[in-house]
Amino acid sequence: MKLLSMDTSTLVMGVAVFDLETRKMLGEMATNLHKNHSVRLMPTIDQFLRDLDLKIDEITHLAVTSGPGSYTGIRIGVTTAKTIAWARRIPLYSESSLAVLAMNGMRFDGLVVPMFDARRHRVYTGAFQFDRGKMDEKFPQQVIAMDRWLEQLANSNQPVLFLGDDVIRFREEIETALGENACFGTPAENIPRPASLAWLAYQKWSQHEPPEHKNFAPNYLQLTEAESNWLKKQRKEGMNG
Repeated sequence: MKLLSMDTSTLVMGVAVFDLETRKMLGEMATNLHKNHSVRLMPTIDQFLRDLDLKIDEITHLAVTSGPGSYTGIRIGVTTAKTIAWARRIPLYSESSLAVLAMNGMRFDGLVVPMFDARRHRVYTGAFQFDRGKMDEKFPQQVIAMDRWLEQLANSNQPVLFLGDDVIRFREEIETALGENACFGTPAENIPRPASLAWLAYQKWSQHEPPEHKNFAPNYLQLTEAESNWLKKQRKEGMNG
């Protein structure tokens, strides 16, 4: 039994194949480029499986990141995964893109904080801590103003490892707020790994957690601009009515 994982929630596009029976990662591929995931994802999966001498029929399980991140990227990954799962009639598991990135800090003794820029000086983020390989969510995943987020982290009085390519935009502010407790990932650690997504999906499968329902949808952590504008319009019309 083999699980195919895919992540398109950020600029990173990654795929991996994990053998559920032998617990062996058969392969992993990731790029971090300003290129169209919708054009590249399926050809990449096809070539990747060829490189591993695998056929799509040998894939028995799927995993995908559900967000947060790029609205377009998340939709591409989720739609592709759901389409394959429906066509092949195989189970699909999902995981937060923040949790996947946090896996790069598994060996860090302190809070692990993955972070994506959410614009207007806000971030998609959360705080995790690892104990004997188990990941605990210490602060909920959320969209939050950066100054408020740093205040919460400073009050925890713990070393904090910040992960993600967007962290550099806030580095000076982070260092001012946290001082010596501020730690930063290496370039390799700032990239979410599809192999980590596959491992998290394996843990769900091995613990008999149910796969996603057919109505599974992305988790953006906030409304898209179009959805927000629609709700504002509905409220305004309701007040005028």
